[in-house]
Amino acid sequence: MRFLSNIAAAILLACAACAACIAEAADNTLLIQLQKDGSYLVWHSEGRTQLSDDELTSLSASARPEGGEPILTTAGPASAFEIPRAVLVVLADAKSDRKLLIDRDACGGVRLWHAEGATSLTDDQLTELVLSALPDGGKRVSIGSNYAKAYSTELGVVAVIWAPVERPKPR
Repeated sequence: MRFLSNIAAAILLACAACAACIAEAADNTLLIQLQKDGSYLVWHSEGRTQLSDDELTSLSASARPEGGEPILTTAGPASAFEIPRAVLVVLADAKSDRKLLIDRDACGGVRLWHAEGATSLTDDQLTELVLSALPDGGKRVSIGSNYAKAYSTELGVVAVIWAPVERPKPR
């Protein structure tokens, strides 16, 4: 019986470690876009500007290539521009995080990308992620003391960065 309770405890510990790893990865997800001049434009999954689902839906519906009519949001007036495979939202009066990118994942879920975020990588690290990207995820790459995995998408390279989780030492 004690053996089964040890196995159950090990499974719960593993699930908690996975949940922590997933939560950490969600805070460190980037969209990397290569620009015409060879530089990178980096979008962050987390940022200061938080809009409701209703606001994002209204902005997406109002998007036009030349920019839709401004819509008043909780972050101030916003205009939405229809761009290939996404919607660019510009918040003219915001002090920071003035641009947001709205796209959809493979399952149709809405993803919101912020112009500003906490994660900052060097050009060499961004290049390594871009070069390692594959549709189903490239090889694991070391980024300082963290790891990253990059996925190529129609919109750019999505990189997930996480801190390694120490495994319990066997007794």
